[in-house]
Amino acid sequence: MTTAVAAPFRFFSLQVVRTRRLGPSLVRVTFAGADLEHFHSHGRDQSLSLFIPAEGRTEPAVPVELGEGWWQGWRELPDDVRAVMRSYTLRELRRNPDEVDIDFALHGVGPGASPTLGSARAGGPPSPAGPASRWASRAAAGDRVFLLGPAVADNRAIRFRPPEDTDLVLIWGDETAVPAATAILESLPAGTRVRAWLEVPHAGDVQDVATAADAEIDWVVGGTAEAAIRGALLPAAERPYVWIAGESGRVKELRRHFVGERGVDRRRVTFVGYWRQGLTEEQLRAAGE
Repeated sequence: MTTAVAAPFRFFSLQVVRTRRLGPSLVRVTFAGADLEHFHSHGRDQSLSLFIPAEGRTEPAVPVELGEGWWQGWRELPDDVRAVMRSYTLRELRRNPDEVDIDFALHGVGPGASPTLGSARAGGPPSPAGPASRWASRAAAGDRVFLLGPAVADNRAIRFRPPEDTDLVLIWGDETAVPAATAILESLPAGTRVRAWLEVPHAGDVQDVATAADAEIDWVVGGTAEAAIRGALLPAAERPYVWIAGESGRVKELRRHFVGERGVDRRRVTFVGYWRQGLTEEQLRAAGE
Protein backbone atom coordinates (compact mmCIF):
# COMPACT_ATOMS: atom_id res chain seq x y z
CA MET A 1 0.00 0.00 0.00
CA THR A 2 1.28 3.46 -0.91
CA THR A 3 0.89 5.73 2.11
CA ALA A 4 2.46 9.03 1.11
CA VAL A 5 0.38 12.10 0.29
CA ALA A 6 1.42 15.67 -0.31
CA ALA A 7 3.97 16.72 2.32
CA PRO A 8 3.87 17.51 5.16
CA PHE A 9 1.05 14.98 5.72
CA ARG A 10 0.79 11.23 5.24
CA PHE A 11 -1.29 8.24 6.23
CA PHE A 12 -0.47 6.12 9.27
CA SER A 13 -1.83 2.61 9.84
CA LEU A 14 -2.50 2.30 13.58
CA GLN A 15 -4.21 0.11 16.13
CA VAL A 16 -5.69 0.76 19.55
CA VAL A 17 -3.44 -0.29 22.43
CA ARG A 18 -5.59 0.91 25.35
CA THR A 19 -8.41 3.24 26.36
CA ARG A 20 -9.05 5.28 29.49
CA ARG A 21 -12.25 7.04 30.54
CA LEU A 22 -11.38 10.59 31.61
CA GLY A 23 -14.89 11.51 32.70
CA PRO A 24 -18.55 10.94 31.87
CA SER A 25 -18.15 12.65 28.49
CA LEU A 26 -14.55 11.99 27.49
CA VAL A 27 -12.47 8.92 26.66
CA ARG A 28 -8.78 8.79 25.75
CA VAL A 29 -7.75 6.28 23.10
CA THR A 30 -4.07 5.43 22.70
CA PHE A 31 -2.83 4.24 19.30
CA ALA A 32 0.42 2.64 18.20
CA GLY A 33 1.90 1.43 14.94
CA ALA A 34 5.22 1.01 13.13
CA ASP A 35 4.42 4.03 10.94
CA LEU A 36 4.52 6.39 13.93
CA GLU A 37 8.28 6.72 13.71
CA HIS A 38 7.51 9.03 10.77
CA PHE A 39 4.89 11.03 12.69
CA HIS A 40 6.19 14.43 13.83
CA SER A 41 4.36 17.31 15.46
CA HIS A 42 4.97 20.23 17.80
CA GLY A 43 1.57 19.40 19.29
CA ARG A 44 -0.61 22.19 20.70
CA ASP A 45 -3.81 22.10 18.59
CA GLN A 46 -2.46 19.75 15.92
CA SER A 47 -5.38 18.69 13.72
CA LEU A 48 -5.69 15.12 12.42
CA SER A 49 -8.08 13.16 10.23
CA LEU A 50 -9.10 9.81 11.67
CA PHE A 51 -10.60 6.98 9.57
CA ILE A 52 -12.64 4.40 11.49
CA PRO A 53 -14.60 1.39 10.21
CA ALA A 54 -18.06 1.92 8.76
CA GLU A 55 -20.88 0.69 10.96
CA GLY A 56 -20.92 -3.10 11.06
CA ARG A 57 -17.35 -3.46 9.78
CA THR A 58 -14.16 -4.23 11.66
CA GLU A 59 -11.60 -2.63 9.31
CA PRO A 60 -11.54 0.94 7.95
CA ALA A 61 -11.97 0.79 4.15
CA VAL A 62 -9.75 3.28 2.34
CA PRO A 63 -8.30 3.26 -1.20
CA VAL A 64 -5.49 0.76 -1.73
CA GLU A 65 -3.30 3.56 -3.05
CA LEU A 66 -3.25 6.35 -0.48
CA GLY A 67 -1.44 8.80 -2.71
CA GLU A 68 -2.45 12.30 -3.74
CA GLY A 69 -5.69 11.01 -5.23
CA TRP A 70 -6.86 9.39 -2.01
CA TRP A 71 -9.78 11.78 -1.48
CA GLN A 72 -11.52 10.92 -4.74
CA GLY A 73 -10.83 7.22 -4.25
CA TRP A 74 -12.24 7.36 -0.75
CA ARG A 75 -15.37 9.22 -1.88
CA GLU A 76 -16.01 6.63 -4.60
CA LEU A 77 -16.19 3.73 -2.15
CA PRO A 78 -19.75 2.49 -1.42
CA ASP A 79 -21.44 4.32 1.45
CA ASP A 80 -21.78 1.17 3.55
CA VAL A 81 -18.10 0.29 3.03
CA ARG A 82 -16.24 3.61 3.07
CA ALA A 83 -14.36 4.37 6.30
CA VAL A 84 -15.85 7.17 8.40
CA MET A 85 -13.58 10.23 8.50
CA ARG A 86 -13.62 12.61 11.46
CA SER A 87 -11.34 15.47 12.54
CA TYR A 88 -9.64 15.35 15.91
CA THR A 89 -6.78 16.96 17.79
CA LEU A 90 -3.58 15.25 18.85
CA ARG A 91 -3.59 15.12 22.63
CA GLU A 92 -0.07 13.76 23.06
CA LEU A 93 2.77 12.14 21.11
CA ARG A 94 5.23 9.90 22.97
CA ARG A 95 8.38 8.03 21.95
CA ASN A 96 9.88 4.76 23.15
CA PRO A 97 7.38 3.32 22.44
CA ASP A 98 5.80 5.46 19.73
CA GLU A 99 2.21 6.25 20.76
CA VAL A 100 -0.39 8.94 20.15
CA ASP A 101 -3.36 9.85 22.33
CA ILE A 102 -6.63 11.21 20.98
CA ASP A 103 -9.38 12.34 23.36
CA PHE A 104 -12.93 11.72 22.14
CA ALA A 105 -15.90 13.74 23.38
CA LEU A 106 -18.75 11.25 23.73
CA HIS A 107 -22.14 12.50 22.61
CA GLY A 108 -25.28 10.48 23.21
CA VAL A 109 -23.31 7.49 24.52
CA GLY A 110 -23.86 6.16 28.04
CA PRO A 111 -25.53 7.74 31.07
CA GLY A 112 -23.11 10.66 31.38
CA ALA A 113 -22.88 11.66 27.75
CA SER A 114 -23.95 15.02 26.40
CA PRO A 115 -27.25 14.95 24.48
CA THR A 116 -26.67 18.27 22.75
CA LEU A 117 -23.96 17.52 20.18
CA GLY A 118 -23.45 15.16 17.30
CA SER A 119 -20.15 13.34 16.91
CA ALA A 120 -16.95 15.16 17.87
CA ARG A 121 -16.40 18.26 15.74
CA ALA A 122 -19.50 17.28 13.84
CA GLY A 123 -22.30 19.01 15.62
CA GLY A 124 -26.00 18.41 15.44
CA PRO A 125 -29.27 18.83 17.31
CA PRO A 126 -30.15 16.41 20.12
CA SER A 127 -29.84 13.00 18.49
CA PRO A 128 -28.41 9.51 18.95
CA ALA A 129 -24.64 9.18 19.06
CA GLY A 130 -22.70 9.65 15.84
CA PRO A 131 -20.40 6.97 14.40
CA ALA A 132 -17.22 8.30 16.01
CA SER A 133 -18.76 8.52 19.48
CA ARG A 134 -20.12 4.99 19.15
CA TRP A 135 -16.76 3.70 17.95
CA ALA A 136 -14.77 5.43 20.70
CA SER A 137 -17.14 4.28 23.44
CA ARG A 138 -16.45 0.63 22.61
CA ALA A 139 -12.90 0.83 21.23
CA ALA A 140 -10.67 -2.04 22.34
CA ALA A 141 -7.05 -3.10 21.99
CA GLY A 142 -6.33 -4.29 18.46
CA ASP A 143 -8.97 -2.18 16.70
CA ARG A 144 -7.56 -0.80 13.43
CA VAL A 145 -7.71 2.78 12.11
CA PHE A 146 -5.98 5.01 9.61
CA LEU A 147 -4.74 8.45 10.57
CA LEU A 148 -3.90 11.30 8.21
CA GLY A 149 -1.34 13.30 10.15
CA PRO A 150 1.87 15.31 9.99
CA ALA A 151 5.26 14.06 8.87
CA VAL A 152 6.72 17.52 9.58
CA ALA A 153 6.57 18.95 13.10
CA ASP A 154 5.72 22.54 12.14
CA ASN A 155 2.80 22.29 9.74
CA ARG A 156 -0.26 24.24 8.66
CA ALA A 157 -2.65 22.08 10.72
CA ILE A 158 -1.34 23.73 13.91
CA ARG A 159 -3.40 26.87 14.43
CA PHE A 160 -2.22 28.07 17.85
CA ARG A 161 0.52 30.56 16.93
CA PRO A 162 0.85 33.47 19.35
CA PRO A 163 3.17 36.23 18.15
CA GLU A 164 6.49 36.40 19.97
CA ASP A 165 5.57 39.67 21.67
CA THR A 166 2.35 38.27 23.23
CA ASP A 167 1.93 39.34 26.86
CA LEU A 168 -1.40 37.61 27.59
CA VAL A 169 -3.00 34.47 26.13
CA LEU A 170 -6.79 34.14 26.23
CA ILE A 171 -8.39 30.75 25.55
CA TRP A 172 -11.95 29.53 25.20
CA GLY A 173 -13.13 26.06 24.18
CA ASP A 174 -16.27 23.98 24.48
CA GLU A 175 -16.06 20.25 25.20
CA THR A 176 -14.93 19.42 21.66
CA ALA A 177 -12.00 21.83 22.07
CA VAL A 178 -10.95 20.77 25.58
CA PRO A 179 -8.33 18.28 24.27
CA ALA A 180 -6.70 21.00 22.15
CA ALA A 181 -6.97 23.64 24.87
CA THR A 182 -5.41 21.42 27.54
CA ALA A 183 -2.62 20.39 25.15
CA ILE A 184 -1.95 24.08 24.49
CA LEU A 185 -1.89 24.90 28.20
CA GLU A 186 0.57 22.09 28.89
CA SER A 187 2.86 23.35 26.12
CA LEU A 188 3.18 26.92 27.40
CA PRO A 189 6.41 27.93 29.13
CA ALA A 190 6.81 29.42 32.57
CA GLY A 191 6.03 33.11 32.75
CA THR A 192 3.25 33.00 30.13
CA ARG A 193 0.15 34.73 31.47
CA VAL A 194 -3.02 32.86 30.53
CA ARG A 195 -6.74 33.26 31.17
CA ALA A 196 -8.81 30.29 30.00
CA TRP A 197 -12.47 29.26 30.03
CA LEU A 198 -13.21 25.60 29.30
CA GLU A 199 -16.71 24.15 29.09
CA VAL A 200 -17.66 20.57 29.98
CA PRO A 201 -21.07 18.92 30.53
CA HIS A 202 -20.33 17.29 33.89
CA ALA A 203 -18.20 17.99 36.95
CA GLY A 204 -16.48 14.65 36.42
CA ASP A 205 -15.12 15.94 33.10
CA VAL A 206 -12.98 18.60 34.78
CA GLN A 207 -9.28 17.75 34.45
CA ASP A 208 -6.09 18.63 36.26
CA VAL A 209 -3.91 20.52 33.79
CA ALA A 210 -0.16 20.41 34.38
CA THR A 211 1.17 23.69 33.02
CA ALA A 212 4.23 25.79 33.79
CA ALA A 213 2.36 28.90 32.65
CA ASP A 214 0.88 31.48 35.00
CA ALA A 215 -2.60 30.24 34.11
CA GLU A 216 -6.03 30.97 35.57
CA ILE A 217 -8.40 28.29 34.26
CA ASP A 218 -12.16 28.51 34.76
CA TRP A 219 -14.04 25.25 34.18
CA VAL A 220 -17.66 25.94 33.30
CA VAL A 221 -19.78 22.88 34.08
CA GLY A 222 -23.09 22.29 32.34
CA GLY A 223 -23.37 25.81 30.96
CA THR A 224 -21.77 28.40 28.75
CA ALA A 225 -18.94 30.82 29.47
CA GLU A 226 -20.03 33.84 27.44
CA ALA A 227 -21.37 35.80 30.40
CA ALA A 228 -18.25 35.11 32.44
CA ILE A 229 -16.01 36.15 29.55
CA ARG A 230 -17.92 39.36 28.88
CA GLY A 231 -17.87 40.28 32.55
CA ALA A 232 -14.27 39.29 33.22
CA LEU A 233 -11.76 41.87 34.38
CA LEU A 234 -8.75 40.79 32.35
CA PRO A 235 -5.12 41.38 33.33
CA ALA A 236 -3.60 44.47 31.77
CA ALA A 237 -1.98 43.62 28.46
CA GLU A 238 -0.77 45.57 25.45
CA ARG A 239 -0.40 42.62 23.05
CA PRO A 240 -2.93 39.87 23.90
CA TYR A 241 -3.45 36.79 21.76
CA VAL A 242 -6.79 34.99 21.63
CA TRP A 243 -7.48 31.32 20.73
CA ILE A 244 -11.14 30.27 20.59
CA ALA A 245 -12.46 26.95 19.28
CA GLY A 246 -15.66 24.93 19.36
CA GLU A 247 -19.13 25.36 17.88
CA SER A 248 -18.73 27.75 14.96
CA GLY A 249 -21.62 30.08 15.79
CA ARG A 250 -20.34 30.66 19.31
CA VAL A 251 -16.78 31.03 18.04
CA LYS A 252 -17.88 33.86 15.74
CA GLU A 253 -19.76 35.60 18.56
CA LEU A 254 -16.74 35.45 20.87
CA ARG A 255 -14.44 36.67 18.12
CA ARG A 256 -16.71 39.69 17.68
CA HIS A 257 -16.56 40.27 21.43
CA PHE A 258 -12.77 40.20 21.65
CA VAL A 259 -12.24 42.28 18.51
CA GLY A 260 -15.20 44.65 18.68
CA GLU A 261 -15.67 45.06 22.44
CA ARG A 262 -12.23 44.28 23.86
CA GLY A 263 -10.29 45.96 21.05
CA VAL A 264 -8.01 43.00 20.31
CA ASP A 265 -6.28 43.25 16.93
CA ARG A 266 -8.13 40.78 14.68
CA ARG A 267 -4.76 39.53 13.42
CA ARG A 268 -4.06 38.29 16.94
CA VAL A 269 -7.22 36.18 17.17
CA THR A 270 -7.25 32.53 16.09
CA PHE A 271 -10.77 31.16 15.80
CA VAL A 272 -11.64 27.63 14.75
CA GLY A 273 -15.09 26.16 14.22
CA TYR A 274 -14.76 22.50 15.17
CA TRP A 275 -18.45 21.80 14.55
CA ARG A 276 -21.67 23.57 13.66
CA GLN A 277 -25.02 23.12 15.34
CA GLY A 278 -27.34 21.08 13.12
CA LEU A 279 -24.74 19.85 10.63
CA THR A 280 -22.70 16.67 10.36
CA GLU A 281 -19.03 16.78 9.44
CA GLU A 282 -19.92 15.51 5.97
CA GLN A 283 -22.28 18.44 5.52
CA LEU A 284 -19.65 20.87 6.80
CA ARG A 285 -17.11 19.55 4.31
CA ALA A 286 -19.63 19.79 1.49
CA ALA A 287 -20.29 23.39 2.47
CA GLY A 288 -16.56 24.12 2.50
CA GLU A 289 -16.48 25.14 6.18
